Amino acid sequence: MVTYAPIQKSVEKDLRKIPGDLIPNISEHIEKLARDPVPHESYKIASAENLYRIRVGDYRVIYRVLHDSREVTIFFVRHRSIAYRGL
Repeated sequence: MVTYAPIQKSVEKDLRKIPGDLIPNISEHIEKLARDPVPHESYKIASAENLYRIRVGDYRVIYRVLHDSREVTIFFVRHRSIAYRGL
C-alpha cells in the first residue's frame, strides 16, 4: 500500500477553483493512486525525475512518486491549459 504525504496547500487552492460536480471523479482517481501509484493512464513528466500526471477530463493531477518509500505527493490539480506552468 502506498502512503500519502499531507495534502499540499496548492491542491486545496486548486480544488476550490474546480466545479463541484467534477470533484468526486477527481477524488476517485487520486484514491486509486494508493493502490497503483503509476497506473496505465499516467504519464511521466519529462522535465522532472519523479513527477507524473494523470488526466481526469480537462484536468490534470500532477504528483510525485517516491518508489523507495512508496509515497505519493499530489502537487496540483489544474485545468489542462495551465497544468504545466512552472514545472
